[in-house]
Amino acid sequence: MKVVVLKFGGTSVGTIGKIKRVAKIIASYRKKNYKVIVVSSAMTGVTNDLVKKSLEISENFSESEYDVLLSSGEQVACSLIAGRLIHLGIKSRTWLAWQIPIFTSGPHKNSRINSINKNKIFKYLKDGGVPIIAGFQGINNHDRVTTIGRGGSDASAIMLSKFLKAEKCIIYTDVEGVFTTDPNKLKKAKKIKVISYEEMLEMASLGAKVMQPVSIQDARLNRIDIEVKSSYVRKPGTLITRKSKIINNKIITGISSTHNDSKVTLVGVRDKPGVAASIFKPLSTNSINVDMVVQNISENGKETDLTFTIKAEDLNKTKKIIKVNKDINFRKLIFEKGVSKISIIGVGMITTPGVTFRMFQALAKKKINIQVISTSEIKISVLIDKKNAKKALLALHKEFKLDK
Repeated sequence: MKVVVLKFGGTSVGTIGKIKRVAKIIASYRKKNYKVIVVSSAMTGVTNDLVKKSLEISENFSESEYDVLLSSGEQVACSLIAGRLIHLGIKSRTWLAWQIPIFTSGPHKNSRINSINKNKIFKYLKDGGVPIIAGFQGINNHDRVTTIGRGGSDASAIMLSKFLKAEKCIIYTDVEGVFTTDPNKLKKAKKIKVISYEEMLEMASLGAKVMQPVSIQDARLNRIDIEVKSSYVRKPGTLITRKSKIINNKIITGISSTHNDSKVTLVGVRDKPGVAASIFKPLSTNSINVDMVVQNISENGKETDLTFTIKAEDLNKTKKIIKVNKDINFRKLIFEKGVSKISIIGVGMITTPGVTFRMFQALAKKKINIQVISTSEIKISVLIDKKNAKKALLALHKEFKLDK
């Protein structure tokens, strides 16, 4: 049985007209003799509206009821898709997580899929049906509805592909695929034909909004190839796959940038074992994600300056936490809002010397000062003044010939 999983994002099912277009896409795969499984997100804006309603009811809205509330958005979209397919003469019905069932573990609002009972879905496919499965949700061992976190419909599609042994997993969205950088920020951005899980994971973690990092990691762990393509135009998309399948002569695959970072510097921190843990533990407890970290030791070895970056929306909370932290001593606290992180990503840099030099030289030629640096095997990130972000993107895109 030749199975394909098609996942449609909120922008693809955002209106009745778009749902009619989605139904035609589904029908086209049926004509190619695929057994089609469809996963749908909620219609554009619905989930945000439900979150808003929960906050209007209570600032401490029950997490289990939050999952029941938010999962209703996918139910609406799935029913409309199934209804349109039935109108076109195609056997179809909606499946909610508890009807399959899709089993999850972990906390409400951020569960993970453990297993999927495939028997009912397989039988429905063999009977000629097109199951429309609500993404983003499952049930736990207490038979309570759970959700998988924002972007969870991608994870639903990937795990369904795993358990039902699909030949393809195609993520339909409002963009043609993954680009070398955000095409809204740089017109010269080019669509990437093939990208590795590792590169896509870095790009997603560093600000690319095509897919959520957790979904990429699920695909990587389960070796599920994903194609990202547009539901609006009939063009090839981007294939996300393992490194061994890729033949690529480019050193750098893509460039990511963020524009909502803040920099925090503690000057004159008394240098002793455990001081960094004392700073970062209360931030972690308060769900504040620390990104780039740099530590400079003084000449006498008794003091250190510690710099790190956080999201701008966490700045006020971070200030309060540090100021009331009695486990650390420092002479001065400095905060800076107007910073951006620019990152180059590519598996090619593992075997290519001189990439760091080329990046720094390209920025220096444009008189762009680097404030903080962090690296991994396939990534180099720098923190710069926010006003230079576009200039930096353009310079690096040109330096590594991504516009060709």
